[in-house]
Amino acid sequence: MASVLRPATEQDVGRIAEIWHVGWHDGHAGHVPDGLTAVRTRPAFDARAAARLGQTTVAVAHGEVAGFVMVVGDEVEQLFVAREHRGTGVADTLLAEGERQIMAAGRAVPWLAVVEGNARARRFYERNGWHDVGPLPYHVQVDGQEFVSPCRRYERG
Repeated sequence: MASVLRPATEQDVGRIAEIWHVGWHDGHAGHVPDGLTAVRTRPAFDARAAARLGQTTVAVAHGEVAGFVMVVGDEVEQLFVAREHRGTGVADTLLAEGERQIMAAGRAVPWLAVVEGNARARRFYERNGWHDVGPLPYHVQVDGQEFVSPCRRYERG
């Protein structure tokens, strides 16, 4: 069964936060500063998901939110899929939707950041026609602390 895309709603916040929290730790643990990993708690993702609803599209499969994509300007800023839906095509659908939104807004080059050590995500993006165009130190501010994650910038095309 294919997933159905729709804008995220307030009722989706808990599920988005759950997917984001689990997926973020799956892909980032051991690849970003330990202090950043420590502050990426489930309550932190609840707050982030609630604040970002207007930028979020969810994929619904088998009656539940299976994943989401957040687009900010010309960046596919977040893309996560629930563990039980990985490998089902949900991620491909969400990535294509992120690209579509960026292009529909008249942006020339969609891009995204991938943590250097997240080999699974890097392979996924490369399979979908994205190219590593170089290093991108990703600066993150959390509770007055600044963290720098070693990332790669990927562009479509």
